[in-house]
Amino acid sequence: MPELSPRRRLAVLAICCLSLLIVSLDNTILNVALPSLQRDFHSSLSGLQWAIDAYLIVLASLLLLSGSTADRIGRRRVFQTGLALFSVGSVLCSLAPSLGLLVAARVVQAVGGSMLNPVAMSIITNVFTGPRERARAIGVWGAVVGLSMAMGPLVGGLLVDSVGWRSIFWLNVPIGLAALVLTALFVPESRAPRPRRPDPLGQAFMILLLGTLTFAIIEAPGRGLADPAVYGAALVAAASLAGFVVHALRAPEPLIDLRFFRSVPFSGATLIAVSGFAALGGFLFLNTLYLQNVRGLSALHAGLFLLPMAAMTAVTAPLSGRLVGGRGPRLPLQIAGAAMLASGLLFAAFDAETRDATLFAAYVLFGIGFGMVNSPITNTAVSGMPRAQAGVAAAVASTSRQIGQALGVAVIGAVLAAGTSAEHPAASAFVSAARPAYWILAGCAAAVLVLGTATTGRRAARSAARTADLFGGDEPAPDARDVTGASAR
Repeated sequence: MPELSPRRRLAVLAICCLSLLIVSLDNTILNVALPSLQRDFHSSLSGLQWAIDAYLIVLASLLLLSGSTADRIGRRRVFQTGLALFSVGSVLCSLAPSLGLLVAARVVQAVGGSMLNPVAMSIITNVFTGPRERARAIGVWGAVVGLSMAMGPLVGGLLVDSVGWRSIFWLNVPIGLAALVLTALFVPESRAPRPRRPDPLGQAFMILLLGTLTFAIIEAPGRGLADPAVYGAALVAAASLAGFVVHALRAPEPLIDLRFFRSVPFSGATLIAVSGFAALGGFLFLNTLYLQNVRGLSALHAGLFLLPMAAMTAVTAPLSGRLVGGRGPRLPLQIAGAAMLASGLLFAAFDAETRDATLFAAYVLFGIGFGMVNSPITNTAVSGMPRAQAGVAAAVASTSRQIGQALGVAVIGAVLAAGTSAEHPAASAFVSAARPAYWILAGCAAAVLVLGTATTGRRAARSAARTADLFGGDEPAPDARDVTGASAR
């Protein structure tokens, strides 16, 4: 790919961030519309979980396939296809007459969305070739993720109250079409020097694993653990995981090369992404239901209540990117873990939702933590790999985020459903039912803190360099300061 001018590179970054904006916003904007969906479609709590998780599961299942396909047939081509599909899926969502058809339309959205994030990250990595320049670009990328996901409840609340829940999907269409045109004008085509072959068996194992695991978690409270469908799904999930690992060890080019996980920073970034985004998914699911169903707030007022979280994410996300570029990811990960842990403990141990002051403090702390966590995940996952592996590495990081968020909604929603049975009105039982869910959230935050400390530093940097050498990259591993904040030598 020819060297681009600085202005052209910035245009490419802006276009990629535009696509990221609609995908990330869509991950969270639906949360604030859940009570409206519940009323319109007379849905159960598990139905609401599926409205969110159907999108996340399909997205997570196809991100790796989309990343490798883009490396093979052309990143711009796949990116444009994703924008078109996502826009069509958004139109279908806005027209859905039932919850089942809404879930189906969300699947169409997710197929398109899977072609956007990892492919855009691969485009950015190949356009911004210098380690520090790349770190700054990824910092901007991470800031957009954090800001858009945190702003989802506020934007969603405004649209739901003023126009209706269907309007949250209309928002995607003009942005998607604009990005489609701008991509054709400014984004150069690129491919991997040696594209990876498809891995249909590995892809099938991944879809089975995520789908059946999520089904077992979501349906267990309503059906019971002894229900054949629940324990059957759990057994299929376990078998799929075993099959995926065995196949990945034997296949010449598996969907996920398990050698990636020899890199301590890469493995740490993957686990941190799962933990951090599980906390986000559960946090938003619990709080949007609490604010509207228990406190009786409108969608807009619920979004305004969550504004402290969004504001702090907006402030700290760009700061996190600068910290990663200047000092590495350890400090922002430690701040993220500590802040989200403090927020979770305020809910779990002190019933923060029962008082406005503690509720406000918990939202501020969670916003600080989530704003800090995203940039170091992406930078650490991508920077320790050769440039030719950027698409797959970015896709693994993105997949980890979606898996974490889907599991957060599934697990925390299941815990909430188990505690708010038909015999207990949701308003009187919510705080006690949500307490164990917040302990799970606090555990996820603690994992971010511990892993952020343990998987960064000099040893981790040397591990990343050794792992990059395994792939015979077209360039040496970057200075580990770009990855961990410490020299690899």
